[in-house]
Amino acid sequence: MAVYVYRAVTDKGVIIRNRVEEINKSSLVKKLKRNNITPIQIVQVNRAIIKTKRTKRNIKDIREVIGDIDTANIVRAKERAQMTTWEKLNSALAQTEKITRRDLIIFTQNFYLLKKANFNNIHALSTIIGNTENATLREILKDILAGLESGENMYTTMEYYSDVFPYLYINMIKVGELSGSLTTSLEQAVEYLEDTDKITKKVRGILIPNIITFVLLLVMLFVGTIVAVPAIQNVFDSVGSSAKLPGITVWFSSVIDNLILYWYIPVIIIVAIVAAIVAYVHTPKGKYNYHYFKYTMPIFGKLIYALDFSRLIKAMLLNLNNGMRIQESLEVSKNVVKNYVMLSMIEASINNILIGQSWIEPFEKSNLSSSMIIEMLKIGMQTNLSEMMEKLVEYMEIDIDNTMQKIMKVLPEAVYSIVGVVLIFFVLVVLVPCIEVYMGGFLFDAI
Repeated sequence: MAVYVYRAVTDKGVIIRNRVEEINKSSLVKKLKRNNITPIQIVQVNRAIIKTKRTKRNIKDIREVIGDIDTANIVRAKERAQMTTWEKLNSALAQTEKITRRDLIIFTQNFYLLKKANFNNIHALSTIIGNTENATLREILKDILAGLESGENMYTTMEYYSDVFPYLYINMIKVGELSGSLTTSLEQAVEYLEDTDKITKKVRGILIPNIITFVLLLVMLFVGTIVAVPAIQNVFDSVGSSAKLPGITVWFSSVIDNLILYWYIPVIIIVAIVAAIVAYVHTPKGKYNYHYFKYTMPIFGKLIYALDFSRLIKAMLLNLNNGMRIQESLEVSKNVVKNYVMLSMIEASINNILIGQSWIEPFEKSNLSSSMIIEMLKIGMQTNLSEMMEKLVEYMEIDIDNTMQKIMKVLPEAVYSIVGVVLIFFVLVVLVPCIEVYMGGFLFDAI
């Protein structure tokens, strides 16, 4: 009996997925309909295809093996044998070279340009492999090429290297391959990588210097309280001065003493809180709430949602332009999103289509999309959806740029405020007593 994976909708509008054994496809369809289940998609699974994670390249065919046994390779083997220890060490390090975001951007840009020049996938990858300097990336690309030559899609091999290719990147390639518009998907992938790299650099440029300043201030505060404050008190006592340390200094000094004495209590509390949060986030409800928080969090929430929704619309537009229906487009396009909240809205949209309701409604009810975006989609449904989506993408890109500019203005102010509070506290706790000793005012109290 053949093995089938099906996706269907019940008479109550609930979408279900299952894997079953049946004589043939028509027999499975009849059985589903007898149980008031309407099949949406049925795919036969080949029993012989069992995927396992690759730890090596795909196996070479006999021509490649024979091609390796030639004079040139024998000469290279002799040259490797004559390499110095330093050269062998450099060669070994090159094989474990880390793949940077820049390497990935350059690969994607080159692949996009070659595809635009009408290279097929195998020819394009072969050309890129010969010009890839990073040895680790070169071996991965050879594995992808071997997969292509054996009839696989690119994204199926990329999924085995999820530590190299980001989740969204892989699914952009997947959408492009499944829709037949890989060139456009590669262009979007380049934009995604460059935008992510640009945002990361901007945020790092703001956060890292201020985090360093914040940490140094905390170290100075703790060291000053532990070392300087007792020394100042000893000076007061040695000259018989009636001057006393500021109240805030005395209070903070006692707090530090208690922390040193009972350090294990706050450590246990912090570890317990972190463990509880991590355990909650790993539950289905916790992960959903965490993903919802990511869309509603201060400063970054609006930007995160806008980026996810923009990627969804771009993928849908790509699929619609290639002749897919809205339902199929949503089904394929959801692969570019990882957030559970967005995925639940997409599933609700697909479900609405199946029962004859508006697919836009779940996005509208979420109150996460702006009224302008919702209205543009509604107008598109009444006129030309693809044309309206193109305008929507342009509008969202402008909106994302404006949001980024606002964040770049607000973020430094927020960070400076935190650092400023710590600095003021440092001045009151440590510097004020030091200044008092330096000025010598306490000597008058000793007379």
